[in-house]
Amino acid sequence: MAKTGSVKKRQETGTRRAPAQGPALPKALPQVAAAGLVFVAAGTVLMLEILAVRLLAPYVGLTLETTTSIIGAALAGIALGAAIGGYLADRTNTRRLVVGLFILGGVLTLLTVPAVRWLGPSASGEGSLAALGITVVALVPAAVALSAVSPAVAHIQLHDLRASGTVVGRLSAWATAGALVGTFGTGFVIVPLLPASTAVLTVGLTLIAVGIAIGTALGMLTPAITAGMLVLAVGFGALTASAGSPCDRETKYHCAIVEAVPGLPGDYQLILDGGSNSLVNLNDPTDLEYRYTNWIADSVDAEFPGNRPLNGVFVGGGGFSLPRWLEATRPGSHSLGLEVDGDLVSLDEEKLGLRTSPDLEVDVGDARITMLEVPSSSADVVVGDAFSGYSIPWHLTTAEWLDEVRRVLKPNGIYALNIIDNDPLELLEAEARTMLDGFRDVRMITEVGGGGRPIKGNAVLLGTDNPMSASVGSSFSNAVVFKRQEVEAFAGTAAALRDDYAPADQLVTVRR
Repeated sequence: MAKTGSVKKRQETGTRRAPAQGPALPKALPQVAAAGLVFVAAGTVLMLEILAVRLLAPYVGLTLETTTSIIGAALAGIALGAAIGGYLADRTNTRRLVVGLFILGGVLTLLTVPAVRWLGPSASGEGSLAALGITVVALVPAAVALSAVSPAVAHIQLHDLRASGTVVGRLSAWATAGALVGTFGTGFVIVPLLPASTAVLTVGLTLIAVGIAIGTALGMLTPAITAGMLVLAVGFGALTASAGSPCDRETKYHCAIVEAVPGLPGDYQLILDGGSNSLVNLNDPTDLEYRYTNWIADSVDAEFPGNRPLNGVFVGGGGFSLPRWLEATRPGSHSLGLEVDGDLVSLDEEKLGLRTSPDLEVDVGDARITMLEVPSSSADVVVGDAFSGYSIPWHLTTAEWLDEVRRVLKPNGIYALNIIDNDPLELLEAEARTMLDGFRDVRMITEVGGGGRPIKGNAVLLGTDNPMSASVGSSFSNAVVFKRQEVEAFAGTAAALRDDYAPADQLVTVRR
């Protein structure tokens, strides 16, 4: 009897307690609308990721670690947003959630530029950790809000478990399509056309407008709330616009600034991504301001005495100081500049007095590709000067690249490579080993510290397949010339750089 009573009691209890019920499922959106929402949200995240690289470059440089930090932080924001969006979708009015996520995502996007401009100067020169920190503050919040849209929309659309795979798969496909369009559209269209800050401003305002439009269409926003949202958009948009840009020009590859040098009339400095790239004397192209440019010029004059015309290939244009020097000191010479950044060439023409001609030509494109078009055995001198601050064109440091340089050089030609590194000089050691393996005679020009070891900053490596003249080198700024045996000792056990293993970004040490 006790057992029967117990069963009866449990049955009675069950009739009094109804199972817990979640929020009622919202009416599904039209498929086109659902696809459009996830398409826009996912595409925007990838747009912001690419634009963040451009925004951060003037402060922390453009290195593999910087790009990796930005990609990693963006992925963390996507993962966190997906988790938060799914959690909230089960516990709130999902349609209101989607509206709020778009508006919040737009506001946080508008705050990206002010955050970078505010934090950037204090992080200048601090490398990958600084890039990661700024990205977490500036990019991750917007990525979280926008990445929460997809699970929220999926929650709205899921009304039949028998079709759950189709619904989730379709939305995932549209989100991926949005990410692809955002990636290619930003890289190939938006960055060449708009400054990064203007692009971010446009994206942020568009997201807020989408949120307001959805809310209005669903009858969730009163005129007063809509007016408030518009005021919010204008306010944050003005904050983004007023943050300004540290660049005179945002090119495809650089934040470029041209500044007059105080106390030196006619001297202008070209700054790329926060690092000094070139000093140009508009009144006297023979006046080479930097130590390393003087070292290269002195070496060329020593190897080719007199003032006979030379053919030179200059990998990396910058301010085109050395091509202009060659043109001025050896009339009739021909210089070919290989510069990846066409907008930078235009800036040089507008502000630094660059005048291209049959004697000074510029080929725009990646030097690893454009070098293939340079005739074999055509150059007396090839100058490698593509380093800029923290940016390391690793594919222009390898043994395979040196094979191409040797192809272009005449039998008595010389290759001069500018390297920027700091203690412990691992990149300089690796590149010295690569040059030693590639040329029969190698020299290094640099300044030295205690124990005769090169000090931080610039060093010039010289390579040729013929014995160099004993006078090749320079004493400018107390430079010391290392002969081949001394370069061997300096390189030590460093491994040569090759296309399949050239960790230049990891070897270089950024000046603190």
